[in-house]
Amino acid sequence: MRAEAIVAVGQAYLRARWRALTLRNRKSLKAYHERELHRLTRQASRELSFYTPYSGADFSTFPVIDKKVLLENFSRLNRGGLSLESVREALAHGEERLAGRIIGMSTGTSGNRGYYVITERERFTWLGTILAKALPYALWRSHRVALALPALSDLYRAASIGSRIQLRFFDLALGPESWMDALTAFAPDTLVAPPKVLRFLAEQGRLKAPRLFSSAEVLDDIDKRIIEDATGFRVRQIYMATEGLFAVSCPFGTLHLAEDVVHFEFERSITDSALVSPIVTDFTRREQGMIRYRMNDLFELDHGRCPCQSAFQAVLRIDGRCDDAFLLADRSGGRQLVSPDVLRNAIVRSDPTIDDFRLIQTGPEDVVLQLSDAIAATAARKAVLEVETMLKRRGLTANITVRHGIVADYTRKLRRVRRDWRA
Repeated sequence: MRAEAIVAVGQAYLRARWRALTLRNRKSLKAYHERELHRLTRQASRELSFYTPYSGADFSTFPVIDKKVLLENFSRLNRGGLSLESVREALAHGEERLAGRIIGMSTGTSGNRGYYVITERERFTWLGTILAKALPYALWRSHRVALALPALSDLYRAASIGSRIQLRFFDLALGPESWMDALTAFAPDTLVAPPKVLRFLAEQGRLKAPRLFSSAEVLDDIDKRIIEDATGFRVRQIYMATEGLFAVSCPFGTLHLAEDVVHFEFERSITDSALVSPIVTDFTRREQGMIRYRMNDLFELDHGRCPCQSAFQAVLRIDGRCDDAFLLADRSGGRQLVSPDVLRNAIVRSDPTIDDFRLIQTGPEDVVLQLSDAIAATAARKAVLEVETMLKRRGLTANITVRHGIVADYTRKLRRVRRDWRA
């Protein structure tokens, strides 16, 4: 690792550890956010043409943007003025840098890819911050870290050039069967992988790393229980997206928002639900503006105090995406949203033998329930009845078809509840 990179990682790491020690209550955290938001908005109005009209304005007057706005104003929301077309073309040719900047894109789970532009400094700031949260002794102890991810972007490759961190990448596109032996031989002390991969390895008796981090997908309770029962190790989470690092679980297993680097606002997008969607402002991003960006994710906040005593907001669970909420007809002729957690819970509580499923809305009133071949017909009928009863209480109906057979696809994010039909 180059000397300047070591310095950047070390500085970010020490800053993150210092913030964790000093921001010990909501009052100090609020004051810190006010200072950071003032600094960030002043910089953005000077350096990003999209925000020039907001020079001197209060943060609350800055517009809330989403992926559509970001893509339509891409060149005005990055300091280099890089166009979306130039970034797409460079990525299509296998390039990860453009005009001296690092570029990348999301997996496109929702059918619409996101694109990012960051600097080398921001990349190492990300690395130092995540090390401080996930491996707090990384600067003093050696670690063997395995990453099982769909692709090794330049962002993750930053972690593999440190002398104290031996990192091995395992490509999900090849399937875990092809590299299980290599993973065992590497003997990692830390493994970061989607929950479906952690579960598969646990069921095969190949999960030996004492530190397990679920990432890239929703960690369902059914997967978490199977992994932890099989290994005896706690499963923690890293909540990241194209837009940044948003949360990491503490050693007690509580998922804490990364409020030392991101300011969160919340909005309720589904009535009669405890789930909220975050609007994020990233303090570490200068090259590309990430100010009041509306995420598509849904999660439930936990307002209790974690035993770790962190002042950072706890998250009870991440529950999926807004556009995966079912949209079903009601008695009045309108349509109501049904959140993924309500649908998931109905299936899980219907029968204890159901430990995997897919519930997909395929049409205005059509729903498909996919179950494994091992699930008995009686359990399938109970699952259908439980969903129908829940919907009936809400004045909703759906035609539910049961199909047996679930094929594991390690190249795509697992969404057990999803809406393929678009009104």
